[in-house]
Amino acid sequence: MSDPTEKKIKETIEENIAVKKLLLEKCTPDIEKCGTRLADICSNGGKVMFCGNGGSAADSQHLAAELVIRLRSHINRPAIPGIALTVDPSIMTAGANDIGFENVFAREVEAFGKEGDALVGISTSGNSENVLRAIKQAKSQGVITFGLLGCRGGKIINECVHSVVVPSDVTARIQECHILIGHIWCEIIEEMMFPEYINK
Repeated sequence: MSDPTEKKIKETIEENIAVKKLLLEKCTPDIEKCGTRLADICSNGGKVMFCGNGGSAADSQHLAAELVIRLRSHINRPAIPGIALTVDPSIMTAGANDIGFENVFAREVEAFGKEGDALVGISTSGNSENVLRAIKQAKSQGVITFGLLGCRGGKIINECVHSVVVPSDVTARIQECHILIGHIWCEIIEEMMFPEYINK
């Protein structure tokens, strides 16, 4: 009989693979549509803002870094403007104290968002109130809205122009797919914006 820990590890990996197979079957067109739209925005001088809570905050920072620095070390291309709205403790704590944590991302969008920019709201449940309010604020400013979601999209899917909903209700599996999708988007953006750097 196999060790129960080993059994659990195998089950978790198999679950991850199963969700990614569903992602491949159900979400490829949405992933492509979002990636090419983000590339268009960046090509036209727009920036990409990201926001989310917990693990989704970490994903926001991760993906912003991939744009600003680069995704692939062998592609030495110019910087692409990406901002994680999750990284300034003074803004986050002042906002939470003065205007409520549910409003902190919306306030940052108000400050930094320009017409033609993009906001990617990341929420595994699709119901994160501060992400929802940021999406609504972005729409009011002409910022193009994207949802990176799970659990059938929640409330946020109805407010986004573009979205990908990971077909799972398990937070960890959704997050694992979110970073995969984000990496695919970064590849699409790099390749559409800087084809001359790809095969150097």
